Amino acid sequence: QVQLVESGGGLVQAGGSTRLSCVASGRTFSRYSMGWFRQAPGKEREFVASISWSGGRTYYADSVKGRFTISRDNAKNTVYLQMNSLKPEDTAVYYCAAAVRIGVPLEYVYGYDYWGQGTQVTVSS
Repeated sequence: QVQLVESGGGLVQAGGSTRLSCVASGRTFSRYSMGWFRQAPGKEREFVASISWSGGRTYYADSVKGRFTISRDNAKNTVYLQMNSLKPEDTAVYYCAAAVRIGVPLEYVYGYDYWGQGTQVTVSS
């Protein structure tokens, strides 16, 4: 069992920055690929970014590419999402997720086995 706890976010002005953190329980965090998703009111949960177990491979949704950066610190069991140049359309609940299975597509919700409770990010214009 893996528990994920997100923190960070809050209210940010357009053009500003913030960093989300997600701390995982357990001793096998370094084996998992990790991802960030987001869900705005009335919309489906969508992929934001993912990172391989080693941190060597990262992927981003086109909508955040060049603005967001995903990273991880396996010694701290933590994955981060640095969010820069924020836009009002980035407003959503952000979730981190862990993929235990190998070879799953990391840009889809079904590729992940564990989810955090989410943290709200609101970008004001």
